[in-house]
Amino acid sequence: MKTTPQSDRPQVGDFVTVHKLDAAGVETWRYAGEVLQTTPTSITLVATFNREDRSLGGIDLQRGDRFVETFYGDRWYNVFRIHDGRDGRLKGWYCNITRPAQIEAGHVYADDLALDLVVLPDAETQILDEDEFEALQLTPEERATALEAVAELEALASSRAGVFQDAAF
Repeated sequence: MKTTPQSDRPQVGDFVTVHKLDAAGVETWRYAGEVLQTTPTSITLVATFNREDRSLGGIDLQRGDRFVETFYGDRWYNVFRIHDGRDGRLKGWYCNITRPAQIEAGHVYADDLALDLVVLPDAETQILDEDEFEALQLTPEERATALEAVAELEALASSRAGVFQDAAF
């Protein structure tokens, strides 16, 4: 993990640009979020869903939904806790399998490895985009680490630990 001096890291209340990159490092999407919390190895921010409505793994995403997103510089995933933009109801979590995030002043970069885990409020989980993941040109070590990240997230969700600890399963 690349460590960034504290003075070069975003602070609570700052707005940052999140850069979603594909596995080759090419930017595929960018959006803004407000920093809620930081640790030496992570950042949590809030963002508003601003794309077309869609359903992903049983979560109906609508323009205006509130995402509380945690990116890690030492883990192979990020986790988005999704709340309904109208009434605040928890819709679930969308977990992206990624290389560790790069967190720096004003920016967060995450290389998406296609594989996703959806966790619904009733604890049901679903893995998405396995075919896209299999098609990526990854090293055997990257592939194994990505699959370990899925297993770690599933274990955290089933035990209501980490980012899932406040869940109303």
